[in-house]
Amino acid sequence: MSAIVVIPARYASTRFPGKPLALLKGIPLIQYVYQNSLNARLASEVIVATDSETIFETVMSFGGKAVMTSPDHQSGTDRIAEVAAAMSCDIMVNVQGDEPLIRPEMIDAVISLLDDNRASLGTLAIPIRDSREIFDPNVVKVVFDAEGFAWYFSRAPIPYHRDEWTSALAQSKELRAKSDFVVRDCFKHVGIYSYRRDVLLRLSALPQSRLENIEKLEQLRALENGFRIKVRETLFETIGVDTPQDLERVEQCLNSSS
Repeated sequence: MSAIVVIPARYASTRFPGKPLALLKGIPLIQYVYQNSLNARLASEVIVATDSETIFETVMSFGGKAVMTSPDHQSGTDRIAEVAAAMSCDIMVNVQGDEPLIRPEMIDAVISLLDDNRASLGTLAIPIRDSREIFDPNVVKVVFDAEGFAWYFSRAPIPYHRDEWTSALAQSKELRAKSDFVVRDCFKHVGIYSYRRDVLLRLSALPQSRLENIEKLEQLRALENGFRIKVRETLFETIGVDTPQDLERVEQCLNSSS
């Protein structure tokens, strides 16, 4: 099956305006994401989808490929769907434009998940080791069945270890701030997706769903409408850049690995 990586990148951001153009070790953030995506073996093309002429010109200046999309899109999924409508391919991969540590192996992994004909979407998850993440609403958790199909995504701690956690919480009100609290069988969602092209176009045409509105998680629209999301465990950790402080964390990570 043919696969194309699309990186949605908008200039406006409440917490970090102009984020895709922020410099990381002297290089625009979007360039890191683009170049890492180019190394995926199973993707034939990488495209940045943006509503900003400045981002468009920046991508073109480093030899990348970019397309201008509508400024009215409410989500990255809608932006990718606009690109998909004009493309001829089997699979579209959504790589977030604020994930400079994305690895090509992760892209190949979500593409290969759609070898299973039962799966409409593919995504990744990583085991949670730090209790601060399980109780952090900004960290999305996922539970899935024995075959890897997602049951639910939530900002709440799922699955909830009733016996262990209830007892521990009763003993310490500071439990949520402790990093040494034992967490097992809990997974953090890694926000990269593969979509069958026709599924992506159908999803983008659907209204926001009830649970999607409650949790503010787009992937719940797929589950509520009967689309199956297959999840694969990964050992690769990423750091999404939402604030200038996150950018500093990524730089520290790059410095320590070089």
